[in-house]
Parts: sequence; structure tokens; C-alpha cells
Amino acid sequence: MSSDVSINVLYVDDEVHNLNAFKATFRRLFNVFIAESAIEGRKILETQNIQIVITDQRMPVTTGIEFLESIIPDFPEPIRILLTGYADINAVIDAINRGQVYKYIQKPWMDEDLRINIEKAFEIYSLRKENKELTERLLLANNHLESLLKQDTPDE
Repeated sequence: MSSDVSINVLYVDDEVHNLNAFKATFRRLFNVFIAESAIEGRKILETQNIQIVITDQRMPVTTGIEFLESIIPDFPEPIRILLTGYADINAVIDAINRGQVYKYIQKPWMDEDLRINIEKAFEIYSLRKENKELTERLLLANNHLESLLKQDTPDE
């Protein structure tokens, strides 16, 4: 991954030591934003251009899946990663179906593995963004061609 690209990563976890460990590990590689709750996480999403959202599954009040599902209507672009210390297959299925999760990673995470997954998630984010922009340009060009065609076609 080129160092000139800055990746904005939001990590939501109710355990402060996990947030601190994540920030200490990845702050030199990514722009790290941390939040202790879904509410704090949403506030960060509203003020920052976040590309990757990582959340713990087991949190009080709002689970990671509930948080990810709740942000989809307002913030559909960020790629979502779910972390959990529990191998709960139903949570995994829920995460994929409801929270549109790109990756499910078990705690404790391996730094190198998590770094690679964040970079891969950013590649997907970038490709989706580029694809969206190309589609919009194609639609504009198509509309322009249609209007030119209408001008050239005599009324019958």
C-alpha cells in the first residue's frame, strides 16, 4: 500500500484497552478514530470521511452488528469489519446479512493480519468509489448523446 494514501479507520469498542492497543498499533499506518460506543462512532462518521469501520460485536446497548446495520442508510460506503472474541456462527451470519460485513475477525487480532485486511478493505472501497464515478460519467455522456440525437432527428 502506498504511503501517500491516508486511510481513515474508525474502531468502535466498549473496552478502552482494546481501543488504546488498536490506536497504538495502527496510528502510524492509518488515520485512526476510536469510539467507545455506537453513538460516539456515529458522531465520528458524521464529521469525518471514514473508509473502514471496525467494530466489536459484544458491546452494551448496541451490538456491533446492530451498529453496522444502523449506519448503512446514512453511510453505505465504508467497508465494515466485525471483531469478536466469540466464535458465534449466528453472529457471523447476522453480520454478513444484516450489517453487510466484509470481514469477520476473531479477537485477539493478529496485528499483521488485521493490517492486511484493512488494506484489502480499502482497495475494495477505492474500487467501488471509482466504479461509481465511472458509472456517473457514463450516464452523463449517455444523456448528452441522447439529447444530441433528439436535436438531429427531425420531427415526424
